[in-house]
Amino acid sequence: MAELEALAEKAYDEMYETRFPAGLYAEVKDLFALAIGAAERASRPDAASRLARRLDHCGTVYGKHFSGI
Repeated sequence: MAELEALAEKAYDEMYETRFPAGLYAEVKDLFALAIGAAERASRPDAASRLARRLDHCGTVYGKHFSGI
């Protein structure tokens, strides 16, 4: 779970460094979904909820700053 979250955060950070963030955003969504699934399988609803909120935040940021690129 922690490794997937770290990879998602890395991809999120890289969105700011590329001219084509859509692919990285897709990676962010996929990695967070995997991390959320791992948290749920580990019976960690607190972690799953936190990861879901972070994913929602990333989606909001992408929509505001990158979707028009």
